[in-house]
Amino acid sequence: MNIPNVAPGEVGLCAQRLARIDGWMQGLVGAGKFAGLLALVARRGKIAYLHGEGMADLARGTPIGVETIFRIYSMTKPLTSVAIMMLYEEGRFQLDDPITRFLPCFQNMRVFTSGARGKYDSVAAARDITFRDLLTHTAGLTYGFMESGPVDAMYRDRGVDFQTAEASLAEVVERAAALPLLAQPGSAWNYSIATDVLGHLVAVISGMPFERFLHERVIGPLGMIDTGFHLPAEKLSRFAANYAATAEGGLHLIDDPQQSRYGAPRAICSGGGGLVSTIGDYLRFCQMMLNQGELDGVRLLGRKTVALMTANHLGGDMASMGQPRFSESSYAGIGFGLGFSVMLDPAQAQILGTPGEYAWGGAASTAFWIDPAEAMVVILMTQLMPSSSYPIRRELRVLTYQAVVD
Repeated sequence: MNIPNVAPGEVGLCAQRLARIDGWMQGLVGAGKFAGLLALVARRGKIAYLHGEGMADLARGTPIGVETIFRIYSMTKPLTSVAIMMLYEEGRFQLDDPITRFLPCFQNMRVFTSGARGKYDSVAAARDITFRDLLTHTAGLTYGFMESGPVDAMYRDRGVDFQTAEASLAEVVERAAALPLLAQPGSAWNYSIATDVLGHLVAVISGMPFERFLHERVIGPLGMIDTGFHLPAEKLSRFAANYAATAEGGLHLIDDPQQSRYGAPRAICSGGGGLVSTIGDYLRFCQMMLNQGELDGVRLLGRKTVALMTANHLGGDMASMGQPRFSESSYAGIGFGLGFSVMLDPAQAQILGTPGEYAWGGAASTAFWIDPAEAMVVILMTQLMPSSSYPIRRELRVLTYQAVVD
């Protein structure tokens, strides 16, 4: 990891209080709710807590640990957001530029008003989608897996799925552009394929495949040696199994690491959810952000760009923008920046935290948050779908913040 380990007291954390995380993880694994969990707490650039409980692969008896490789799903989004903002820093576009400047397939968009996926009414979009709309999930796009209305049903019907489609990134983006929007651009927060569209924009603007740009400009320079869109054969033994929660509170295997599609190059490299990584690699990304764009002498972003990305860009919190809940979390008191959720008011969010702290998570119950005021990074790795199965992110927030004693 190249990030030093210290006794918790050296960075203002109480060792006895942090040890409560051990018992919490032991309880979840002992109850059969999770195969294994791995948690990391770093403060002031040093690791104060790093501990795992349980297994990365139950069938093979592989313990979970710092070398375990996880599907991070939507924790890919912050890396894609950094990639597009690196191009922004080069003067390639402005945040309020319409994306039609680079992707003409998004011209003359329509907005769904009523009906069903077979026959529906729509109105013309009041304006084009902008880069900021994509970065803040206010473009009017959605996800097929939401299963909340006719528009995401159309996504499923038309194969708008960046995880499973056997097509090019450009082709799936064009499929999405042919469907109506869920809402007028800029009017509502809806979690969506927006970051996959950003990945395609990275490719179009840079002139190189998205995967190559991300590796050459972000992953490689940060020294994230086990992060990528697929795994070579020699790393599959370190790849965690992925499980689904059963109705009885147990586990069901949904992706065997030795048989996984991650064992071969993917048709699409999803900027919204395609990466695998380790807890140490992801700490390097988080520490770069906490350091305002720099790590170990390598600068990806300028300080002012990081400040802009981690500010709230919504008119209020996410709850007031149409999404009162997502996964297991309430979005009262939480805004959204350019690729991250942003804590606005811990009292309104009813959770321990700090205004200005930014975060996100992945579909297999992974999570991270970065707290600039406390100089703290917390990362949780596990593999359980869906992420709404148990409120572990909120529980871990309490267990980490209650250990701050300076």
